[in-house]
Amino acid sequence: MHHDCLSPIVHRDISSKNILLDSEYEACVSDFGTARFLNPDSTNWTSAAGTFGYMAPELAYTMEVNEKCDVFSFGVVTLEVIMGSHPGDAFSSLSSGASSSSSSASPAPEMPISDVLDQRILPPSNQEAGEVVSLVKIAFASLNPNPQCRPTMKKVSQLLSSTQRLHLSKPLHMTTCGELLAPDGLTS
Repeated sequence: MHHDCLSPIVHRDISSKNILLDSEYEACVSDFGTARFLNPDSTNWTSAAGTFGYMAPELAYTMEVNEKCDVFSFGVVTLEVIMGSHPGDAFSSLSSGASSSSSSASPAPEMPISDVLDQRILPPSNQEAGEVVSLVKIAFASLNPNPQCRPTMKKVSQLLSSTQRLHLSKPLHMTTCGELLAPDGLTS
């Protein structure tokens, strides 16, 4: 939507209630009632639209809409799938750790990734762990409070499509959230 349209479209309400799965379990965004075309030659201001808990900070506080608003919402939905429930305040303490040089102010960066995963399902195998960590890293980058530091949806799509996954140098239960907060080429 952001890169393949002549005037980019921003959805403004990417949330779990607006994602449908087709018969092949492919995700489809629904409810385009809040979607808007972006004018690339001007500042885009709008009224608040979206679901609380999924809305990007800049949209919620300044009403300035940009393509990175949907990236933030994507990050929330991704964490929701990984965690098995909405991340709530967990992602705000993680994303604040991403933007500050001192991660000791927030306990969340020290949390093992295995504690973030949905506890109702079996932990990922060693082979799957790299993929899970890659998804968590993409989600964390998408939740950066600074929209310029978030990846584009095109970059997210490329990362999700690539077969290259993070190689874990230590077991999943010893890998912390803070270790995945560095963007490492995820922006642009």
